Amino acid sequence: MKSSLKLVDCIIEVHDARIPLSGRNPLFQETLGLKPHLLVLNKMDLADLTEQQKIMQRLEGEGLKNVIFTNCLKDENVKQIIPMVTELMGSSPRYHRGENLEYCIMVIGVPNVGKSSLINSLRRQHLRKGKAARVGGEPGITRAVMSRIQVSERPLMFLLDTPGVLAPRIESVETGLKLALCGTVLDHLVGEETMADYLLFTLNRHQRFGYVQHYGLGSACDSIERVLKSVAVKLGKTQKVKVLTGTGDVNVVQPDYPAAARDFLHTFRRGLLGPVMLDLDILRGHPPAETVP
Repeated sequence: MKSSLKLVDCIIEVHDARIPLSGRNPLFQETLGLKPHLLVLNKMDLADLTEQQKIMQRLEGEGLKNVIFTNCLKDENVKQIIPMVTELMGSSPRYHRGENLEYCIMVIGVPNVGKSSLINSLRRQHLRKGKAARVGGEPGITRAVMSRIQVSERPLMFLLDTPGVLAPRIESVETGLKLALCGTVLDHLVGEETMADYLLFTLNRHQRFGYVQHYGLGSACDSIERVLKSVAVKLGKTQKVKVLTGTGDVNVVQPDYPAAARDFLHTFRRGLLGPVMLDLDILRGHPPAETVP
């Protein structure tokens, strides 16, 4: 990414709108220098944006004045990006175009926030063309800084897609869990039941009880074991387990907790539990306290 910087006029950083204040890689700002910078908060359809004004104020306090919320799958707000980028590059004292009439923009972000979806959406909007970048529902689909992809004719604009890059050290356990819930880390590396437990805690803390209705639970519950048991029973996810007893082996049917946890996470990620703002604790002045050693 660093070696491609000299070809780049502007940087578009894509992040997940459910975690607008946490989980961004702080090294981007240091590494990518003083290029014009636009923050795109994608997957806005999955985020509870009731506190959008507060989010914008917090980001502005961090020096991020150019922010757009998007849903790249439905092309929401994507049309604003190229005019905004053109304006940023035109008004930047660091941009010396010379006789070069084309623009080159680098797309960066942590894994699985929709960088490739953004590129494909821009192509649909401005070139009426389809996919140029592979898209996947898990991190690690884009593996190298790709060749340039044209996204606009007037102005002539190319994007460089890049692999998702997480910070080498996550600032806290809670930030790590938020990143995991948003799919920026492969689930098995964190543990699906651990993530489901944190998701249940977060939904209850923010009084988001869509899971109660979705799974027909009757009432909210703090016990992840009870919730996953109900989910497993409802979905028919059970497994036979051999139990050794004094009189021999007995087959016992048990709820499949890992399968229930996977379903709980996937249902959340598809927005079926309602829109959620995972950074509500930070907005309300309760930053995550625990630091990972």
